[in-house]
Amino acid sequence: MKKSSKPSVSVWVGLLVAFAAVSAAFAATEVAKVNGKVITLEEFNKKYQALLPLYQNKTPTKQTVLEDIVKRELGVQEAKKQGLEKDPEVQEEINTVLYQALLRKQLQKDFEKISITDTDARAWYNKNPEIRTSHIFVPLAPGASKEEEASAYARIKEIQNKELKSGKSFAEVAQKFSEGVAAPMGGDIDYQGKSQLDPAYYSAALALRTPGKVSGIVRSQFGLHLIKLTAIRPWSEVDPAAIRQEVFNERKQALFDNYMKGLRSRAQVTVKNDLVK
Repeated sequence: MKKSSKPSVSVWVGLLVAFAAVSAAFAATEVAKVNGKVITLEEFNKKYQALLPLYQNKTPTKQTVLEDIVKRELGVQEAKKQGLEKDPEVQEEINTVLYQALLRKQLQKDFEKISITDTDARAWYNKNPEIRTSHIFVPLAPGASKEEEASAYARIKEIQNKELKSGKSFAEVAQKFSEGVAAPMGGDIDYQGKSQLDPAYYSAALALRTPGKVSGIVRSQFGLHLIKLTAIRPWSEVDPAAIRQEVFNERKQALFDNYMKGLRSRAQVTVKNDLVK
């Protein structure tokens, strides 16, 4: 007689008991359920640790955080019901989050490897010191017409050739003829670092080397300048930690630029700069 291949009753009972045990264990780890969406204890613990830094005033109870997670889930589900992910403004916000997430995933480890010593900071500072300058300023927008540009240059050349050569001090001429906010202070803008000044302005001022010297006409993104180098702050008077941060930011920017350069080299990009002047 051929034996039946069907599981016996005892086997079925065993399976049901095992399934019930697994279900019970799983249910024991459910900290919440929102419209069928289960939030497990493991998920909660991860989110709890991630959310803690956002609570600045005081450490919340776990019940408070769980309630916030439930509210978030309710909101996300409702947003999906309304199809908000198809809204153009929401899509743009999503793209911003994706862009930031990409940079974090691809570059964060490289950023964490950056190490700046005091020796590194001092070597960088010797090439890029904080400088004190005064300037005589004539505004000129980047997209100015040829007529506006000619007028601005004529104005600053007149100040340069007539007023500065008349024997008046730089501060006196700046007070009377400069169109910048520093004019009442004789054009003095105090000490500024490389990251605080327009690149063209900083390079021209640093190139003077000797305090007291005055530059020729310098074009920056803001307009036209005649720059007087007043002083160069020595290393002994700066905060090394602040300079290390400057070097860190510069190296971080270099990593970012290199990464984006790689993406661009593998893409097809067309840019028409003349249309956005």
